[in-house]
Amino acid sequence: MWFASTVLPLYSRFLARKILTRKVKNEELNRLTVEKYRKVSKSPLIVVLDNIRSMHNVGAIFRTSDAFRVEKIYLCGITATPPHRDIRKTALGAEESVDWEYCSNTAEALKKLQGNHICALEQAVGSIPLRDVQVPSDKKFVLVVGNEVDGVDQKVLDFCNEIIEIPQFGTKHSFNVSVSAGITLWEIFNKVNENQ
Repeated sequence: MWFASTVLPLYSRFLARKILTRKVKNEELNRLTVEKYRKVSKSPLIVVLDNIRSMHNVGAIFRTSDAFRVEKIYLCGITATPPHRDIRKTALGAEESVDWEYCSNTAEALKKLQGNHICALEQAVGSIPLRDVQVPSDKKFVLVVGNEVDGVDQKVLDFCNEIIEIPQFGTKHSFNVSVSAGITLWEIFNKVNENQ
């Protein structure tokens, strides 16, 4: 009696969970082809890379941008451009799906993007915590992320409508730039979709 009332319900929940929590196979993910991806509507998000040193970071940001259907990436200054095997290593082909453009400096890219809501991701006086950022529904959201050591250049910060900061509570107060971009794009992507 005890077995039937205690163990069997636990075992049946265990079995149900095992059946319901299997990994999804790649063919079940309904991935878009590059051609289909280029045709689908994009999020009103644009990413600007301000002198990113690491090609692995560039590739990781391409991959994250693909996941959130970012409209375009601007690669500025010393930021490497595709095609390159070190970018492809982390982008896994996203450098072929996400539209991108190279600009010799970040100010040049931001001049092209005037009229949009331009935000830099940086630790600065007067920065806004990421959760408190208001996403305008009538403009594209431009996210500027900066160099791994020096961050976003002060001249670029002066050009921005807002400066966003991800609150941090440990000893480092420093995320990797591709991690920061991923966290921020996820938050902004959700806010954009709430507005629609």
